[in-house]
Amino acid sequence: MTEKADILDEKAISRALTRVAHEIIERNKGIGDCVLVGIKTRGAFLAERLAEKIEGIEGRKIMTGELDITLYRDDLSEKTENREPLVQQVDVTHDVTDKKVILVDDVLYTGRTVRAAMDAIMDLGRPAQIQLAILIDRGHRELPIRADYVGKNIPTSSNERIVVEMRETDGRDQVTIHE
Repeated sequence: MTEKADILDEKAISRALTRVAHEIIERNKGIGDCVLVGIKTRGAFLAERLAEKIEGIEGRKIMTGELDITLYRDDLSEKTENREPLVQQVDVTHDVTDKKVILVDDVLYTGRTVRAAMDAIMDLGRPAQIQLAILIDRGHRELPIRADYVGKNIPTSSNERIVVEMRETDGRDQVTIHE
């Protein structure tokens, strides 16, 4: 695959996350009952960045956690080619029962990752509500899932791929389309 276009640079990602942070606070009338849960790997980094922005706005910390959905994927055998799945640590130390859980991920595509994350959250407790914050919504849903908070909508064709790079794993912040 070759790079087709740059979509977001470091400043644009930061601006999108600032806007999403404000939208989360406004929609939930504060952060008292909210828990940000990042879907590993890049969603977890985005959740931490959102938490920092929310703390800067609200003056107090929001509860956070990380979720690995590997074992909840309905397409696990396709993705792992019959190898043992990699199980990462799940770090959701806050009780999610009766809380507003805000799942955070980098790209929303078919909706299968989000469905798996919702299954994993329900195994941890019964939240009052589950919301979804996404950096990039690229369309092509296979399930009836939509994001509550979107950094940027980028319509794509099915042969294109969105690549999200983050300084924590890739050394830089950037979103590109590859073909």
